[in-house]
Amino acid sequence: MIELRNISKRYGGREVLAPANLRFAPGSTTVLIGPSGCGKSTLLRIVLGLVQADTGSVLIDGQALTAANITSVRHRIGYVIQDGGLFPHLSALDNIALLARYLSWDEARVQTRVAALCELAQLERSLLARFASQLSGGQRQRVGLMRALMLDPPILLFDEPLGALDPLVRSDLQKQLKAIFARLKKTVVLVTHDMNEAAFLGDQIVLMRAGAVVQQGSVEDLLRRPADAFVSEFIGAQRSHLPAMSGGRT
Repeated sequence: MIELRNISKRYGGREVLAPANLRFAPGSTTVLIGPSGCGKSTLLRIVLGLVQADTGSVLIDGQALTAANITSVRHRIGYVIQDGGLFPHLSALDNIALLARYLSWDEARVQTRVAALCELAQLERSLLARFASQLSGGQRQRVGLMRALMLDPPILLFDEPLGALDPLVRSDLQKQLKAIFARLKKTVVLVTHDMNEAAFLGDQIVLMRAGAVVQQGSVEDLLRRPADAFVSEFIGAQRSHLPAMSGGRT
């Protein structure tokens, strides 16, 4: 369970995140969506502890995130960003195994876990010796996912993970992520600007505007019971994609 209590953030005189109270249920996928600059990535980074909120608290399974425990809490959270966020001077294998080796896992355990993740992410093991510049966009994203899953964390955070990919690769990875989420049953929070992607992947959707949460609910809630005119306008801009996705997960 992730719980945000009265979280807010300002930069100078600009409010980038209005006071927000949100809960992300265990085993569910919640998608944060909204126009560019609406505060969704800031909210995600506050959950991870990369950005400190001005007010409020973040609770992970009832434990408040503090300066004293932030490192141990982060080991329970996998984080995936656009294009994988790989270290360019490390091979794919070394990127994936970096934290496990830092935590002194023995090499046999590392290799066993990597093999399992290659199967899960559908990545050929022969690619593990390559550097990020030698991998395609889809391959880099798979490596980034494997790195996030290496310690088997109960929580996964995704910040626009598929935004830089071409449509065919993006569609393939959307289907793969949906299958992985269903199989692993982790608590997932994913940021996107694409309503089609949100409808396909999310159990719950949090629609934001100008730093504020406008509405939280299922795709059907937003479609049939919009909280205000902005919800209808935002969905209407991408409405042609939604009918086939509005049934949620299968």
